[in-house]
Amino acid sequence: MPDTPVIDPNIVPRHVAIIMDGNGRWARQRGLPRVMGHKVGSESVKKIIRAASELGVSFLTLYAFSTENWNRPPLEVKALMGLLKSYLLDGLADLKENRIRLCALGRIDRLPGDVRKILYRAIDETAEAAGVHPELTLNLALNYGSRAEIVEAVKQLADKCRRGELAPDEINEQLVGAHLYTRGQPDPDLIIRTGGEARLSNFLLWQGSYAELYITETNWPDFRRDSLIAAILDFQNRERRFGRTGEQVRQDNR
Repeated sequence: MPDTPVIDPNIVPRHVAIIMDGNGRWARQRGLPRVMGHKVGSESVKKIIRAASELGVSFLTLYAFSTENWNRPPLEVKALMGLLKSYLLDGLADLKENRIRLCALGRIDRLPGDVRKILYRAIDETAEAAGVHPELTLNLALNYGSRAEIVEAVKQLADKCRRGELAPDEINEQLVGAHLYTRGQPDPDLIIRTGGEARLSNFLLWQGSYAELYITETNWPDFRRDSLIAAILDFQNRERRFGRTGEQVRQDNR
């Protein structure tokens, strides 16, 4: 029997981002309503948060609801909001106990009022429980669109220029990054997409410029700890060059 691959703890990606796709396909393959795929997928969320923390990931970003998802059938949108609210209510104690800090990325002000209320509560209480050095920072991308995020950052910078607080030639990549939803956090090292589709779908377009991409045919409801381990093992076999040659990277690693 072959040895089980072991993750090298020294090269675990610091920030993992996941496009959680395939809930509808999972349900359709089983003759179930789409909402059942989302419900089982919410169990994957809990499993992956715990696994990421245990494996040494410091930041985990989950693409939970995009700006485009409002175009889905109203009943499905309502079900998704209900599942989000239930997760926050039921999972808050566990997040606090495990010192997992919750953050939200996106236009949170446009979420339903009852969802916003529990979300803001969870953000405040997990920040207090996790302290300065949380075991894991969990980003939920909600009503999130990367293009809208970049446009909002540009508007903020333009307004500062208009008010004379900033000169246009002072704008650089670091300054743009400081006006994104993820400000203060490292860019993702690894972006995982479940469900087999090979596109970013308006997710972390700026932050993911140098992320390693991992596409799996596994639908999100079936994506659990072993699946995350497989993605991290694949990441550990990549050579991250950032524009340099392979020879330069290997020389630096000696």
